[in-house]
Amino acid sequence: MVPLDKLAQITQRFEFLEARLNAGAPPAEIARISREYSELKPVAEEIAAYRQALTDLDDAEAMLSDPEMKALAEEEIPRLRARIPEMEDRLRLALLPKDAADARPAIVELRPGTGGEEASLFAADLARMYQRYAERMGWRFEVLDHQASDLGGVKEFTAHVQGEGVYARLKYESGVHRVQRVPETEAGGRIHTSAATVAVLPEAEEVDIDIPASDIRIDTMRSSGAGGQHVNTTDSAVRITHIPSGIVVTSSEKSQHQNRAIAMQVLRARLYEVERDRLASERAADRKSQVGSGDRSERIRTYNFPQGRMTDHRINLTLYALPQIIGGDLDEVIDALIAHDQAAKLAEMEG
Repeated sequence: MVPLDKLAQITQRFEFLEARLNAGAPPAEIARISREYSELKPVAEEIAAYRQALTDLDDAEAMLSDPEMKALAEEEIPRLRARIPEMEDRLRLALLPKDAADARPAIVELRPGTGGEEASLFAADLARMYQRYAERMGWRFEVLDHQASDLGGVKEFTAHVQGEGVYARLKYESGVHRVQRVPETEAGGRIHTSAATVAVLPEAEEVDIDIPASDIRIDTMRSSGAGGQHVNTTDSAVRITHIPSGIVVTSSEKSQHQNRAIAMQVLRARLYEVERDRLASERAADRKSQVGSGDRSERIRTYNFPQGRMTDHRINLTLYALPQIIGGDLDEVIDALIAHDQAAKLAEMEG
């Protein structure tokens, strides 16, 4: 059984929000109320269907004493008894605590790890993988910073991803991704192991993080395009240093004015994530052990090209579909990670 008092509270909150919108909420509150209303609507509809199923079951059981209706009731009761547990499972998932950042856009950062130029090439493969996945999902994928290596890899890559459920799905990608393959730079045909680090940060709003002007240092520098081509002769690249934390952010893809705004956007996201990590550590010491905790030092996945295999080490999932995955078909992996995360949270909530 799911807690009926909790369901009643959600229904009351949904009806209150609906009444506020219909009555004409103040302009300053419309966006917040509309967002909460949209989040609660599918849950409220599920609750209404569940309550109706319980009522239908009570009615059907009462009909057993009526000789004329008994046959119909005996046909209906097994169907309802089979359906209600499925509805309860969906409701339990819907009642799990939500990450407040799930509905936000994301900042995706990639950096090569161990492996030299091959690591840079692999980081570029991952950048293309996420771009293709964003296209599949109908998300907007905007490159904020792309520092290319000599052979077409990436030294640093930052993108801004917008759309429905972006952070909720991409947050599971944070960590160390390892590749095993024969590099293009390898003449002897030996398999090398390299790595790249992925960080997925929820985009922070100005109200989330206040950055005093005295806490940052802004430097401008010469910007260069991929592989040294299209060299920009103006000092358009921007580097912002957050003095208290030592975090450094650069942006070089746009005009100086745009680069400054982009760098501040990325800095805000990084500081927001630092604050989220601090709060999460205070709430639960074992949070880092959960899937989706975003620990960037954790080796989360191996891409083995000779075997056409991808293994996610957090949930021991192995798929022999590497070309499709590198091509941006990440749904099977992410769906499995979400299911594992939900199961762990359910066990924690009910245990």
